Parts: sequence; structure tokens; C-alpha cells
Amino acid sequence: MKETYHIHGMSCNGCRAHVEQTLSNVEGVAKVSVDLKKAEAVVEMDDQLSLADLQVAMEKDGGHYSIHELGAHHHEVEKARKVENGNGVFYCPMHCEGDKTYTEPGDCPVCGMDLVEEVSAVPSGAQEYTCPMHPEIVRDAPGDCPICGMDLVPKQADISAEEKSYNKLLHKFKVAVAFTLPIFIIAMSDMIPGNPLQDVLGRKYWNWIQFGLSLPVVFYATWMFFERAYRSVKTWNLNMFTLIGIGAGVAWLFSVFAILVPDFFPPQFKTDQGTVHVYFEAATVILTLVLFGQLLEARAHSKTNSAVKELLKLAPNKAVRVVDGKEETITIDQIVKGDLLRVKPGDKIPVDGIITEGESVVDESMITGEPVPVQKEEGATVHSGTINGKGSFIMKAEKVGAETLLSQIIDMVNKASRSQAPIQKLADKISGYFVPTVVFVSVVTFIVWVIFGPEPVYVYALVNAIAVLIIACPCALGLATPMSVMVGVGKGAQSGVLIKNAEALERMAKIDTLVIDKTGTITEGKPSVEGLYAVADFDSNKVLQYIVSLNQYSEHPLADATVQYGKAQGVAVLKVLDFDSVTGKGVRGKIGDESVVLGNEQMMVGSEVPISEALKSEVEVYQKQGKTVSYLAVNDKAAGYVVIGDKIKETSKKAIQKLQDSGIAVVMLTGDNWNTAKAVADALNLADFKAGMLPQDKLAEVERLQAQGKKVAVAGDGINDAPALAKSDVGIAMGTGTDVAIESAAITLVKGDLHGIVKAYGLSRAVMENIKQNLFFALIYNTVGIPIAAGVLYPVFGLLLSPMIAALAMSFSSVSVIANALRLRTKKIDE
Repeated sequence: MKETYHIHGMSCNGCRAHVEQTLSNVEGVAKVSVDLKKAEAVVEMDDQLSLADLQVAMEKDGGHYSIHELGAHHHEVEKARKVENGNGVFYCPMHCEGDKTYTEPGDCPVCGMDLVEEVSAVPSGAQEYTCPMHPEIVRDAPGDCPICGMDLVPKQADISAEEKSYNKLLHKFKVAVAFTLPIFIIAMSDMIPGNPLQDVLGRKYWNWIQFGLSLPVVFYATWMFFERAYRSVKTWNLNMFTLIGIGAGVAWLFSVFAILVPDFFPPQFKTDQGTVHVYFEAATVILTLVLFGQLLEARAHSKTNSAVKELLKLAPNKAVRVVDGKEETITIDQIVKGDLLRVKPGDKIPVDGIITEGESVVDESMITGEPVPVQKEEGATVHSGTINGKGSFIMKAEKVGAETLLSQIIDMVNKASRSQAPIQKLADKISGYFVPTVVFVSVVTFIVWVIFGPEPVYVYALVNAIAVLIIACPCALGLATPMSVMVGVGKGAQSGVLIKNAEALERMAKIDTLVIDKTGTITEGKPSVEGLYAVADFDSNKVLQYIVSLNQYSEHPLADATVQYGKAQGVAVLKVLDFDSVTGKGVRGKIGDESVVLGNEQMMVGSEVPISEALKSEVEVYQKQGKTVSYLAVNDKAAGYVVIGDKIKETSKKAIQKLQDSGIAVVMLTGDNWNTAKAVADALNLADFKAGMLPQDKLAEVERLQAQGKKVAVAGDGINDAPALAKSDVGIAMGTGTDVAIESAAITLVKGDLHGIVKAYGLSRAVMENIKQNLFFALIYNTVGIPIAAGVLYPVFGLLLSPMIAALAMSFSSVSVIANALRLRTKKIDE
């Protein structure tokens, strides 16, 4: 007996394994399989177990996870949860736990930062309607309110969890300012001649007023900082909030202790009125400024993934479906594979599919980064989010929901944004020692001031020790890499360059050798038959029929060209038995009683088919023009050949020249013959090329280059490129190529254009430069700021850094790192 349940609360593979183990231990359960992505558990039972039995086991495990039946009630719960918590996927912006995500907003358990909401990869077209007078009334379609009869209006989209977090911080910041400002005025009144406040009340009473005003600031507006500080010490994940909690906490507790038992303190801590100097203004101003910094960071974070949000906006929420010649408007959630959809002039294309009727010009710049509209005719592929021109056409839906190119782009950008670049390991290592070192420096500062400082020595010692704790900012160091990666990956997506992970960005910036394939990479990958010739007694129609029949089972672009050509000629396709594809060479099979082989010269040699010198000379004429020629052999005898032309992409020569000017050696490896390869290489001014390369040969060449110390990137689009793509330092797949090539690559070019490699290289260089700027800024900031806070300038210049100024500087250090990362959005990457 097998049942499927929904599991709520899992966020990583560790959770998945834990749930699997917990359910497996339930008596009567034979086998459990948990899917993290689907959040589902398939439970095989000897006898039927109730949901309650499984729930008891989960609750005994600590209640971290919950189990539900898959049903309407569960989906309503999930829907309500997503309204409250955004799309239900949150992660730490500093990636402290790698790719780990959470289902609810909160703080990172390692660094204490607010978790950031991930943008949903699947656009939703569902529109809800509500009554303006009775918002509790929600319907899926327009109509009348059952209570008051008013027309229902479209419901405004719920604000994101990110926006909710910002609004919450904004409210707390307003409260903090409202109570901190009077504290600051009271504390600074001593600087006003005559101090008019002293005529109203004595200093002792003003100290108690400051204490009262500080309570909402400490215990409401900024209490989360102390919670994070406590958690960081408890788990020993020391971070920025550890320092803030200690620094501001010491200042506030010192002040409370001072007004409660003033006689405990020595005279040097007291004023002329016998009261002790209090630091309520320092504590509250520090906390308010840190809160202000968090507020700015929250706003800046929303801009770092703005590229993904812009991509998400591209998806329309409605489509026009054609059923039996009649048109109906539906939401994109209702589209299923095979639906016929009408796309009118100016409309956004709802899903991925193929045009079945009509033609138009489509603007694909939003996913390819290229501003030139593309002509689309019957049989052409169109993608979700692109914009139709003036024509109208009917398309057949082939990929919907998460399968569309737009959804895959958004998903890839999300995953890449959460990945860690190797350079981040340096920052993580430094951060690991950072907080204990700062605490040590703070203690040393206190001791040094007590021993060598002027009177009142303890006051100077306390203030400077607190300043050291407050100004130090491991947060800026931790944000340096992930912020640049997030913005850079988004920038790439808008330019048609999809980055699988941050490591690929770092590696791409270091490449010095680029290996490229010919067909579909340098050339357009849209080959066409330019001639077909029979040998001796063979009939040309029969040659074409055999070629088309064999190639109907092949995925190679050249094979598809011959099949399309044969269909146009009205050729009848014959049945093929014992079909076999030899990667990089050709295909073979049996048609009737005849053994048929089709492929390049290597295929003929391997099949022991003799090729006469006269036939070779005839073929070489076309090969020297850059054409590809495939021989056909029937019963081990040459029967004819087909000439296929594949135009070189207009951007190939310019892109290769730019890469060479950047110091990158470009090498062409092709499975085609030497004459064809030479013709293409000459057209592109490529001195380094190799022909007749099988997949294993390409792989061996990549390994040879790497053994020479080269940093090798490989660009290709076919199955035969997959081994080399996987072995290379950076694999670059043409988005127009096969799924195997794309899966093997670290970078995918949506348009399948060599100019995209120029963009990818420019992007990687820009991101790495930005990361280094951020790391330099963060390190220099702390290297200079901490000694100044400790008071090194005092002996020479008499300058000390107030803890309040230190808090302001600390807050802006993180914001400045994010601001620098945001500059990548306007960076030109194709020059």
C-alpha cells in the first residue's frame, strides 16, 4: 500500500533525510521516499496507517516538520502561507549556509541578517476579485458582491515578504527616532551655555527621563539586535550583531546601573552634581543608526534581484485560446500542452511553443539582450515573455509553467545568485577570526586607556572600547561577494547570458583559451541542402530517399536539414532496421535487404567503403567552399553524396576578433573535414583549428591544453560537445543547442551566438573587479576604522571617535558595498 503526503518545514537535504528516517521508524512503514523539491513523502505501508499515526511521530521528533494529506485543504493552507510569507522561499544574502533556503522569513542563524525572499520562478496568471466594501469576499472571476451587490474589482497583488520586512523596519525606525531624539537633546544640553534644561529639573531626574525614553528603543524597536547577539554567542556564530549587542548593551546597562547605584562608582565617573555620566544617548543613537543601516540595506536588497523581477514582469497573465475555431480568454495557469493560442499584434507570448499558422516579427530582446526583432514564420519557435509585432498568428503550446524558457531563466538566476564563488572562501575565513579579534582589540583598548589615558581614564577607556566594538563591520566583508554575484547574474540574464553558478563567473574571468565548435556555434546551425548527387548507376531520387530515411532518426542539425529537404521534394520515407548512430561520424541501418551507411569520410573508412579518387576530388571542390558533404554507401559501395551549406553567423567574425584582442586564444575543433574547416577558419582569420575531431578527440585536446597550464573555456551546442564542455574550466552552451550540451555547461547563451561569449567574458571580468573592490573597501575600512576608534590619533591630534559616529560609519559601510555592487547594473559588458 502506497500513500503520498505533503511535508511542511523542510529546507535542505539534511531535513529531507531526517524526515525520511523519522517516518521509516514508524511501525508498519515498509519504505519511505522523500522529495525535497516537491515537499512530498511517498510512504509504503504493510497495512493502512492513519495520518494521525504519522503526525504523532513527527511531533515526537520535535515538531519542526508537519505532515498533511494532499488535498484541497492543504492547498488552501499553502496559499494562505504564501500570502503571508511571500513565495515561501527565503535565503541568507551572505549565503552562510550555502544553498540552504527557508520556508518563512526571519534571521539567518549564522550571521543574523534578515533572510531575503527569492523571486518565484513560475509566473502566475491567476487574478482574484474582491469587493471594495467587503474585502473578505474573494472570487476567481468578476461578478457581484453577495453582501452589498457592488461589482467585484481586481484584487491588488499582495506585497512581497521583502516589502513587508522593509515596512516593519520603517515603523520600528520611526519609533526609535521619536524616542532617541529627545534623549539626544537632553544629553547634548550640556553644550548649550547655561544649560536651560537644568533650570527645569536636576540632572538626576533628566537621567531617569532618558532611561524611560530608552525603553521603547531597546526593548521594542531594536530588541531584535540583542536577540541576534545572544543567539550568535549561544551558537558561537559570532557576527556583526555580537559586536552591536555587546557595545550598545554595555553602554545601556552601565547607564542603568549608574542611576540605580551611583555611589558604587569612583569620583572620576561623576559630574559636579554627584550624578554618574550616563550613556543612554550613545546606546540609543547607536542602535537607531544600526537600524537605519538595516533599513537602507533592506531597500538596497530589493534592487539587487530587480533583474529577476523585471523578467517576471515579462510574463503575461492571460492568453487567448482557440477551441473549435472559437476564441476564449484564459489565465496562463489554465494553458496545457497542445493548446492552440492566438497571439495578437502587440501581445506578449504566453508560453513556449511553435507557430502553426501565420507569421510575424517578434521582439526577443528581453531574453536575448539583442534589440533586433526576429522574423517568425510557420514552424518557428517562440518563447514566453517575448513581444509580438504587427502580425497575428496561432501557436501550439509546447512548454508551460516551470518548463518555459522564461521560468528556467528565472530559476537558473535564483540558483546562481545563491551560489558561492571560490573567492568568497577568503572572506569567510577572515570573518571567522574577525569578531573574536575585534573583541580582543576592544579589551586591549580599554586596558591601554586605563593605564596610559588622561583623567577620567575609565570614561575614556569605556567610550573607546565601545567605539571599537561598534565600528567593526564583518557584515560588509560578508556581503562583498554575494551582492556582486547576485547583481551580475541578473545583469547576465537580461543580456541573454545565463550563469549556472558563481564559480563559473570567477573561472570565466581567468580563461586564456577558448575552444569552439563549428556547426551551430560559428555557423547558424540552420543548414540547408545545396545539392545532391548520385554515383554511376544509382538513381538520385533513390539516393535522396535513403538519406532521408536514415536521417529521420538522427538529432543532428545536418540530418534535420536533409529530412526537411526530402519532405519538400515529396519523398516517401522508408522503414529502417538496425539503426545505429556513430557520434561524430554518421549513421547506418538496413533498408529492405540493403545495408546503408551515411556519413563523413571517417564513417566510410570505418565501414570499409572504398571512395575513388575521382569522387574525392569532386567532393573537395565543395568542401573548400566551406560546405559539409556526407557520403551515402549502399551494400559497401559509394552511391552518392549530399552537399549541405551552413552560413557563418554575422557576429562570429567580430566576436572572435574581440576575444582575440582581449588576449584569448581561439581554437576551432570540428568533426567536419579539413577542407571545410580550413575554409571557415580562413573566413574568420582563425590560425588554430583541427578537423575530423570526434567527441573523444575534443576531450583529449581540452585535456592537452589544460596540461599546458591553459584556462580553457569550451563553447558548443551538440551531444558531441558534451564531454569537452564537462571537462573544460568553463563550459559554454549555445541556447539553441541540445539539452545535453546545456546540462554539461556552466554558462548558457540564450541566443546561441558567439557575441554572447564576449558578453559572458565582459560580465565575469566586471563582477570579479567589483568583488575585489568590495573586499578591498571592507578590509581597508576595518583596518583604518578600528585603530581610529581605539584612539590612535588622540596622542598626536587629540581626536577621538564617538561611538555614535562609529555606528553611523558601520551602517554605511554595508550600504556602500551594496551600492557598489549595484553599479554593475549599468556596466557595459559587450565591449
